[in-house]
Amino acid sequence: MTNDLVELCVGYGFIVAAIWTLYPWQRGFYWAAIAWIIVTTCIHRPTWRAVGLGLPGLVRSAWVVAVALLLAVLAVYTAARMHTLHPLHGPMLLLRHYWGYLIWAVMQQFLLQIYFLVRLMRLLPGKVAPVIAAAGLFSLAHLPNPVLAPVTMVWGVIACILFLRYRNLYTLGLAHGILGICVAVIVPDSIQHHMRVGIGYYRYHRPHRNHMDQIVSTDAWVIAAAPTRRC
Repeated sequence: MTNDLVELCVGYGFIVAAIWTLYPWQRGFYWAAIAWIIVTTCIHRPTWRAVGLGLPGLVRSAWVVAVALLLAVLAVYTAARMHTLHPLHGPMLLLRHYWGYLIWAVMQQFLLQIYFLVRLMRLLPGKVAPVIAAAGLFSLAHLPNPVLAPVTMVWGVIACILFLRYRNLYTLGLAHGILGICVAVIVPDSIQHHMRVGIGYYRYHRPHRNHMDQIVSTDAWVIAAAPTRRC
């Protein structure tokens, strides 16, 4: 239990430090977090199923992706009617960015379920407390974004419950990717600041550059969500 607590606190500390510091310190905390998480995960020698990357549960949890897609379609339709729907950077850039974000989404779910939830379940009694605690850490990492913080608290609870039932990160990552892109296009940038978190939320300004040079940062949980470029 002591090892679990140390691994969790140090890993989360590196993530928060990367989110709330500026370049070049940010990059150092970013790589420190990655190294710490990889090493402390590998020393336990988990199986593919234990880390949610096995095939069991994939088919049974496929409905999660369908529900996420349905919710995204309804949200986009509503945003279009309310005139808050806005494009990212055109169809091709959206497609390219989505695949990159999908990978980050799976990594975010890995951090949430495998690195934090699993350890919290060994540290806290029952299932409710670990789920709430893991979702709380997930949400806190999205502060001070007024959209992402509450949304990720809700999604964090739902994702943890689904993981405990199906033990599969593929469907959770895909659903996360769909919903993340959805939030990016239906909520005005003036509110969600290009999905930025930490110090990047305060330093965000609407860029006045060629649209080909702009990349939407929709990864908020992974350390890379913090802006690596100077605003």
